Amino acid sequence: MQLAIYIVLALGLLGGIAALLGWWRYRHLPEDEPIVNPVDMECCGQHEVCEKESLLAALSKQIEYYNDEELDRFRGRSSDAFNDDETEEFREILYTMRSEEVAGWVRSLQLRGVEVPDGVKDEVLMIVGERRGL
Repeated sequence: MQLAIYIVLALGLLGGIAALLGWWRYRHLPEDEPIVNPVDMECCGQHEVCEKESLLAALSKQIEYYNDEELDRFRGRSSDAFNDDETEEFREILYTMRSEEVAGWVRSLQLRGVEVPDGVKDEVLMIVGERRGL
């Protein structure tokens, strides 16, 4: 009976120490360091939402241009507000780059505040999906 009491007390003490360490670590994380949810990192890649999230999840904040500086004039425009000629301009740039550059290009556009036209999004997702072997 006494052994059971000691085991329960030891487990309670270890649990309290673990909770205290977790609280201390949480309170002392640098403010600019994001808290990463491990579930977010496990994308199955089998559906469009997950694919879109993974395209935008790159950690880099550095903007890289892909000979597409002229697209900056579309900054702030909604993805459904492009006419056919403007959509074709995005499509031409998309099909002149290597498939391994497409995800980086979309990330660059996002960082620059330029949305990909709705008429091109499916093509982007298809290229990135093929590249990832989906």
